[in-house]
Amino acid sequence: MRAVFLDRDGVINRYPGDKKYVTSWKEFRFLPGAKSAIARLHKNKFKIFIVSNQAGVGKGLFGQGALDSITRNMLAAIKKARGKIDAAFYCTHTKDENCPCRKPRAGLIDKACKNYPVNIKNSFFIGDTIRDVITAKTAGCKSILVLCGKEKLSNRKDWEAQPDFVFKDLLEAAKFILSSK
Repeated sequence: MRAVFLDRDGVINRYPGDKKYVTSWKEFRFLPGAKSAIARLHKNKFKIFIVSNQAGVGKGLFGQGALDSITRNMLAAIKKARGKIDAAFYCTHTKDENCPCRKPRAGLIDKACKNYPVNIKNSFFIGDTIRDVITAKTAGCKSILVLCGKEKLSNRKDWEAQPDFVFKDLLEAAKFILSSK
């Protein structure tokens, strides 16, 4: 089964800014076309997973309950738009904790693959940072960098890894994935 792994902040919702976090549903803003992209992928039988570092929980900036509330509301809004996220996997540890599930390590993708029969070689990871690109390469899936979050194309010469594909946003990435079946 083919899957699409999605980072959350900067891919599905507006990137809050460096060293900032979406700490409540009130602060969560879907990016244009994100719900439509997820609905299209779902309609075409892709399994869709969120794979996201949320160290704000580990730093005590917001609680697990707030993260759960944001996720519940996000999933409900996506469902209302005829989309479906099969599961959301978060690493709430800080960088210093050296957790195996914290991106750029592939622990969260590995966890998804243990719970679902994913064909990783025919799957994609869509993120807005080079850390997401490295995560995809470590896991063995294709990497797509979207430019609607943290990373900018003007930094390309400094990237420590090159993505397989680069698109403006999640909707453009989803259209590409669906056209390359």
